[in-house]
Amino acid sequence: MTDHEHADVTIRAQEPDNLVRAHGLDLSLLHPFPGLDSPFRGAWCVLRPGDVTETHAHHDREIFIVMSGRGTLVEGGRRHEIAAGDLAYIKADVEHSVVNEHDEDFAYYAVWWDRAMSEEFLARAEFPAEEQPVAQELPGVAELPDAVPAS
Repeated sequence: MTDHEHADVTIRAQEPDNLVRAHGLDLSLLHPFPGLDSPFRGAWCVLRPGDVTETHAHHDREIFIVMSGRGTLVEGGRRHEIAAGDLAYIKADVEHSVVNEHDEDFAYYAVWWDRAMSEEFLARAEFPAEEQPVAQELPGVAELPDAVPAS
């Protein structure tokens, strides 16, 4: 992603050539990046035609914001068709995967959070910038638990 900084806004442009293949899809982590302090994490996810993410469950809550294409969210043996403009909320500890059975790319933003991320965010807000505790770094894609990017 490329940062474009303005007085009060930072824009990260999509860089489709810099996605990383992991967990059955192409992705780019959205966090961390300079200037962003949030109680959540996220990734830009792209499933190519025929892609299927690894089936997984995690303690985080998660939202998919579908940007383009169509796909199928599979949970508990049930199939949920989702398409551009849709939001999908997945509760914690729900086993799920995503499938693209169509002829076009399926792209969405996955945003996940848990109590620990919120508590870390609130703790950082209590200290002046020079006294802030070191924020927990996001692991590299290869080190991520199966659940995080393979949404």
